[in-house]
Amino acid sequence: MKRYLVFALVGPFVGGFLLLLTTTYQSGYWAQTSLGEVGKLFAVFFKTLQYSYLFGFLPSLMIGAVDDILVHIRRIGPVLRMLLVGLFAFGLTALTYSSRGADSGAVQLILYGLVGFVPSVISSWLVHKYVQEPQPAAVPT
Repeated sequence: MKRYLVFALVGPFVGGFLLLLTTTYQSGYWAQTSLGEVGKLFAVFFKTLQYSYLFGFLPSLMIGAVDDILVHIRRIGPVLRMLLVGLFAFGLTALTYSSRGADSGAVQLILYGLVGFVPSVISSWLVHKYVQEPQPAAVPT
């Protein structure tokens, strides 16, 4: 249960911020930016944080379920599990977001894929580091 809580809290927060950074980069916002403009970026982030949680809650829980399934496979270690969960989230977000707007290409695919990859790997690492994981039971012989 704690696994899903970590994914639900961390995923939309980090993913929403990365999505905001990606969309502002795609729009050319970072071409002429001053310190005041960065402050506006954070203001927009905190004003839209409720929507990040609204639309990112269920996808984060789905990625948490994939992490939960992979933790029960004995041969998959924590580092490989984090990578697999991240690659799964990368693929889902790249498919979901990369067809948005007029731009398309490798840069857009990678940027939108990282919106899913980074929060899922961070969440999986936090779960591995701070949440006690179930140990596989020994099979009686």
